[in-house]
Amino acid sequence: MNFGAHLPLIGFEDAPYSLDILLEYTRTAEALGYSTLATNDHLVFQRPWIDGPTALAAVLSATQSMALATTVSLPVVRGPVALAKSLAAIDVLSGGRLWAGIGPGSSARDYEAVGVPFEERWKRVDESAQVLRALWRHDSEPFVGSFYSTEGIALEPYPARPNGIPIWIGSWGSEAGLRRVVRLADGWLASGYNTNPPQFREAWASVKAGLVAAGRDADSFPNAISTMWCYVTEDRAEGERVLEQVVARMLNRPVEKLRGLLSIGTAEQCAEIFNAYQDAGAQLTFIWPLRDPVRQLNLFMERVAPLVATKR
Repeated sequence: MNFGAHLPLIGFEDAPYSLDILLEYTRTAEALGYSTLATNDHLVFQRPWIDGPTALAAVLSATQSMALATTVSLPVVRGPVALAKSLAAIDVLSGGRLWAGIGPGSSARDYEAVGVPFEERWKRVDESAQVLRALWRHDSEPFVGSFYSTEGIALEPYPARPNGIPIWIGSWGSEAGLRRVVRLADGWLASGYNTNPPQFREAWASVKAGLVAAGRDADSFPNAISTMWCYVTEDRAEGERVLEQVVARMLNRPVEKLRGLLSIGTAEQCAEIFNAYQDAGAQLTFIWPLRDPVRQLNLFMERVAPLVATKR
């Protein structure tokens, strides 16, 4: 299993926002061997949230080799044409290192903020994926759908790669969502706090079977798990406090429904969830430190990754 790092975009416990912190975090992640740097996307959230694409663009100068990702971006909320333009710029400026995870998001508040009906989100996501593909390849036919059209639109400069930016689709594992992944995506993005290893195993088997049935290569199709909240501590009581006072309150979920799903606790406790996901077929997991982000990046690679690395 490879490990990626989410940029710390959320103001947990009134943590300050600072470009210096984001740059240090990015440099540290690359130096430690994290394979991918990612940002998530919300307009409105329970906690203050720095804009994801803006933050990713702001740290480009601090990374030379890591892949870059959105996990996920919200094309329906942002508008697929505007998102295509922003992400193409990041891909060009990074030398072709971006892949774009997209999805509808889980918050109706984002949709209310932009005046888009929440119940239309999946149909619009389907069309948005096709809009992005059409706009990111200079040889594509225009896409015309019920909600969006790319006729007469050329968003130059195009992405750095001739085939455009790879599109991954986020799905928590519903049958409809997994069919969407097979039909429209270049990769599948699961959610760290909305699934568990047995569910992931079952969903991944479904994706691979669907790919084979569709005549696609299941062996080369990638997957990843995003938003794996992480806090490594040898103090079990502190781990429980972080789970209850930070994560459970933020997500408004009972602690009992989160315990065991996330990478919070001792190194051994944290490694257990990654080993379980690796055994289930997960290829890449993105950690998101809940406190002291730079220090946690170091602690994770120093104490947790070696307990998983033997199975890489």
